[in-house]
Amino acid sequence: MASGTHSAPQSEAPASSSLSLSPHWSNSTWEEAWHPDSVYDSPYHVALFSAENGEDKARLWSQTKSIFWYGVGVAGFIALLPEDISNWDTSDDRLFEKWWDNVRQGPVWDRDVWYINYIGHPYFGGVYYQIARKSGYRQWDAFVYSFLMSTFYWEYGVEAFAEVPAVQDLVVTPVLGWVYGEWAFNKEREIIQRGGQVWGSDWMGSTALFLLDPVDSLGRGVNHLFGRDVVKAGTGYLSLQDVEMANGKTDSRINMQVRFQFGEGDTTPAMQRRYTYTQPTTLASDPVDTGIVGFSVGTRYLNLDEKWGIENRWAATATLGLYFTPAFSTRLSYTRIDSDSKRTGERVTYENYSLDAQYYWLTDQAVRPYITAGIGETLLDLDRDTTTFQMNAGLGVHYQFHPKWAFVVDWVHYYSTRRETNDDLFAGQLIYRFGRGER
Repeated sequence: MASGTHSAPQSEAPASSSLSLSPHWSNSTWEEAWHPDSVYDSPYHVALFSAENGEDKARLWSQTKSIFWYGVGVAGFIALLPEDISNWDTSDDRLFEKWWDNVRQGPVWDRDVWYINYIGHPYFGGVYYQIARKSGYRQWDAFVYSFLMSTFYWEYGVEAFAEVPAVQDLVVTPVLGWVYGEWAFNKEREIIQRGGQVWGSDWMGSTALFLLDPVDSLGRGVNHLFGRDVVKAGTGYLSLQDVEMANGKTDSRINMQVRFQFGEGDTTPAMQRRYTYTQPTTLASDPVDTGIVGFSVGTRYLNLDEKWGIENRWAATATLGLYFTPAFSTRLSYTRIDSDSKRTGERVTYENYSLDAQYYWLTDQAVRPYITAGIGETLLDLDRDTTTFQMNAGLGVHYQFHPKWAFVVDWVHYYSTRRETNDDLFAGQLIYRFGRGER
């Protein structure tokens, strides 16, 4: 979450900001470079295109161009999978006509198998995320980059040639990709700082580094293949470490770690060089981190309109959201139940999903009343022909009993335009916040 507290202002940039390792590498992470206090005044300002804080825009653009070509290969692989796994339509219709038909039909709630939607998509969202993060951008900019790539390059780009864009993919890919990508970003640094080994094995270390960030690894492979810098890739880091001196004072030591490659692919062991500065330096605190990402599960009682012809009962519900400030959040909400038809007695599947926004009061208190409103769709028996647009609004109470945990109860009224139904859903959910949670 955005925070008004941060490191003490610095009158000048620390010496690390002027060092340069190589045209391949950003010379530091965002947290390890100097920044003006203005970054805390507007925590959600996007510096992705301006690179106003010293980010490596050239590396970002180089990696973006390379991923366009890699995506063609990934799309070809998915197209070869059985349709019951990928749900891709591989018919021989005119390519761009198929793309336009898919784009104008979406977005919809898709039926891909769970490991594609909730493991595969977040993984690739994390891959996009790391492209920006390792180019010196902070978490919020890296998330915005992941959102743009997953939405316009993949969901409405490559994938739209084969299937209709999916609602949950538009949200899950960048949001959970943020969580995975930040974890992978830090895990890769840990492995490199240990000399590139995992459990004492160079092979396992190389494999782990490839899986954590295949785009960067492929970029290094392409450069080696062509014998020149086709892609700005590679990994080099400057890290700051506070060191207590003999006189009792604390100085900052900069640890430089770079992997060099010579000749026919021989790589020297990771090398460390240390430089000590007498000017105390403090790591910058990122004003927006994974703590704004929240996931909830719970149960809802469905008091449905008679027009649905379904027995009222309890249903499972879940949300994935961004809790921008204590006063504002937005969530993708999904509810599903198998109930009995009042007409035939047969089982009927009811689904409801919506994108909602919440506004909270008493934000300095643990118990916070809020209002919620949004739009979405309701459908029966997984049949898109039964889909009806719905609008919703309601009231709730949010109880923040831990920085990473909260409990909410709410009542939301749904109105569907096609069937003219009026439904009331009562819910109780437990929310988990990633990272450090609410700050």
